[in-house]
Amino acid sequence: MKLGSKSIAIALLFAGLVLANYLASSLPLRLDATADKIYTLSDGTRALLGKIEEPITLDFYFSKEAKGLPVSYKNYAARVQEMLRQYVRASKGRLVLQVIDPRPDTPEEERATAAGLQPQLLQTGEQFSFGLVAIQADKQTILASFNPQRESFLEYDLSQLIYSVQQVNKKKLGLLSSLPLRATMDPAAMQRGRMPQSQYVITEWEKSFDVVTVEPGASDLPANLDVLAVIHPQNLSPKLQYAIDQFILSGKPVFIAVDPSSQHFKRQGNQMSMYGGPQPNVSSDLPILFAAYGIEYKPDAIVGDPLNATKVQTGAGGIASYPVWLSLDRSDLNPKALPTAQLSSLLFIEAGSIALKKDSTLTFTDLIHTTDQAGELPAMALQFAQPDEIARQLKPSGKAKTLAAMISGKFKTAFPNGAPKETETTKKPEAGSQKPEAGGQKPVRQAQGGPEDLQSKNDVTQLGLKESKTTSSIIVVADTDWLLDDFSVRRFNFLGVQAAEPLNDNLNLGANSLEYLGGSQDLVSIRGKGNSLRPFTVVKRMEAEAQKKYQDQLAGVENKLKDVQSKLGELKGKKGETRSLVASPEVRKAVEDYQKQEAEARRERREIRRALREDIDFLENSLLIINLAIPPIFVGVFGLWFLRRRRT
Repeated sequence: MKLGSKSIAIALLFAGLVLANYLASSLPLRLDATADKIYTLSDGTRALLGKIEEPITLDFYFSKEAKGLPVSYKNYAARVQEMLRQYVRASKGRLVLQVIDPRPDTPEEERATAAGLQPQLLQTGEQFSFGLVAIQADKQTILASFNPQRESFLEYDLSQLIYSVQQVNKKKLGLLSSLPLRATMDPAAMQRGRMPQSQYVITEWEKSFDVVTVEPGASDLPANLDVLAVIHPQNLSPKLQYAIDQFILSGKPVFIAVDPSSQHFKRQGNQMSMYGGPQPNVSSDLPILFAAYGIEYKPDAIVGDPLNATKVQTGAGGIASYPVWLSLDRSDLNPKALPTAQLSSLLFIEAGSIALKKDSTLTFTDLIHTTDQAGELPAMALQFAQPDEIARQLKPSGKAKTLAAMISGKFKTAFPNGAPKETETTKKPEAGSQKPEAGGQKPVRQAQGGPEDLQSKNDVTQLGLKESKTTSSIIVVADTDWLLDDFSVRRFNFLGVQAAEPLNDNLNLGANSLEYLGGSQDLVSIRGKGNSLRPFTVVKRMEAEAQKKYQDQLAGVENKLKDVQSKLGELKGKKGETRSLVASPEVRKAVEDYQKQEAEARRERREIRRALREDIDFLENSLLIINLAIPPIFVGVFGLWFLRRRRT
């Protein structure tokens, strides 16, 4: 073939590739080969797009010409733009996309500012915009800035923005919590330049709900609530519990999170003990309601699971498995329940367990559970114990423990005699008198302590609901720490903008649960997609089994080593009490013997630790060899097949 013919062939091949790529990008068909289908729109998104009644305009602002813009942002901008195009195609004309480059000193920049987008500052001093505005009729909502670290939640962020721009009025969520989830004004902290911040879960809930605070000391619930969240309830009055009971029986949903050991109050107790203050109550419960509904929960028992133990750093600088800090993955979540179907990882801290009495007629749907190696420990056992000691104390029960569940059906009231009545204590009348004289002491009203102290039969009172009017639903989670920022997100300041990177799906669990109960189920299937964290469950199980196998042996060696080191320290102390003292041969020999024993104990400890990792290292090396060997073997086999085919 001549040189000119080759050049023409190459040019035609190049043109064909460009044309094929263009046609492929224009076709509505897409092949998503990722495990989590992160490039495929969820059913919830498609359902949400199908419900759009009036056209929505999406103004995507990105300063692509900004100098010094990180490459990660440029790549993520292309990812966002492609995702938005998928939304437009799936909306069948209901969405209109406008890509805008707000260059400095242009009408586009003024338009971005007017829309409410906050420009971000680069290290070069230049500003850039990277956000989205959704407009429907005369209403608009904004996503102020995109963050590459939230890529796994991109679809949810976009769908939530489209959903919110269509909402005329948000549903009302009543928040009853003894934890400081919402920021409160602290003048002292503000004077030190520390602005109060709400926990991030509140920010998530406020996207979908109008959050109304309910004080723990209240005697009733605000009017017109659509959903109620009860977080870490402590010492609620009977009247408030009655209001919650009637709220449930009316068919309105309730989210309940209780905890046998709240980290917030434990830390508060540590601070108070430094000043000699009393220890706060770290547990929470709803004993009256739970007993009536047949819900079994122990406010003084903590669940531990060696197979879901979290790796923590010990005081000595080592790493240990902490079985009461539960790192949960997909195998521990219900894939068929909407609140957990799309979640991948959760972190629960010193959680409890819940169950339903066997004779209950309610429907109990397990949402989150442990493995069958889980057991329970008294909350007091954790007060001074180290992680390895807790692991030794934990006895497997042989049954999985339920950490969170959805309970639905016809609930029966916890107050069969009606609302808790206030007793009337009057001044003792004189003999023969039937009522106090005019102008005498007025009755003093005193709240009762429980349903057993309700009004007498002679009292005339309006009784409430005795049973659910329709099917009632509640979600109960036996932990509250997962709602806190410390265990769910990493807050940071990026280019002058406050942002948060999710550490797990804790926030998604909270939002899923409330949105599911509140009726907006389209967004639920979107959360938690594309999580790059893929836990190696085989290694986790091998580590737990090896830990169990060698735990006693390792503990014996550790105790022996501590004993030898203690005796060796005593001898060296005696030897060095005075500079003029010359150690006797017996002392020197004893020191040498203990040093040999110390070296032997350290060697034994190394051998045990090596045995702990032996099977895991073998598995890792085998996988490494397989990964390195398969590609060249495959290429070689294909080459031999191709060569043989050419010869024939």
